[in-house]
Amino acid sequence: MIPARYSASRFPGKLMQNLAGKSVILRTYEATVATNLFSDVYVVTDSEIIYDEIVSNGGKAIMSIKEHESGSDRIAEAVANVDCDIVVNVQGDEPFTERESLTKVLEVFNDDVDKNIDLASLMVEIKDLEEINNPNTVKVIVDQNNFALYFSRSPIPYSRDKNVGVRYFKHKGIYAFRKQALLDFTILPMQFLEASEKIECIRYLEYGKRIKMVETEVQGVEIDTPEDLERAKRLWK
Repeated sequence: MIPARYSASRFPGKLMQNLAGKSVILRTYEATVATNLFSDVYVVTDSEIIYDEIVSNGGKAIMSIKEHESGSDRIAEAVANVDCDIVVNVQGDEPFTERESLTKVLEVFNDDVDKNIDLASLMVEIKDLEEINNPNTVKVIVDQNNFALYFSRSPIPYSRDKNVGVRYFKHKGIYAFRKQALLDFTILPMQFLEASEKIECIRYLEYGKRIKMVETEVQGVEIDTPEDLERAKRLWK
């Protein structure tokens, strides 16, 4: 499922921007389909513009019935009556989505025979100080078993001691949910940490859900700003 809304606070209409001859959302949809990992792939949107873009290019799209605060809410509505166990959320601004990283996320559930993991997601190490300090880059810290402890737009952890070899990880906007964890999300009220950071996966942590993070080396580009789009165009070449 690829949640997609037309209006975005930092970069309105970003999903319909041109990336090497096709829109960002179409590039993301095609990249996700090309992984050949899923029984079906849909764009889930409240925008007729985005819906028409996908359908007119031979893709599959679902129009949301209700207004939604988050991508998780939008996807939960779409899969409520779908017979499935695992639902994967690929953000609409991830045109560099690829098979290797998604396979790593899905393998988490293959090994979780007792179903102790509610979500799995991706993280990639970042070393550039500008990116570490950029509030548009969501950082994550994990425990010894790579379960998420917290997500933040601030640089975490704070490196008070420069000699301990601190590593910084960017959270990549791809999730795999157990369907029930996703449905639970929609009935849990937002708490102040999520409201403050504007990071929806914090809600899962606040209510005790377990998020297994998987490290990948694939950086890609998430398109949050016009500058990101220009960077994506250069990388696409």
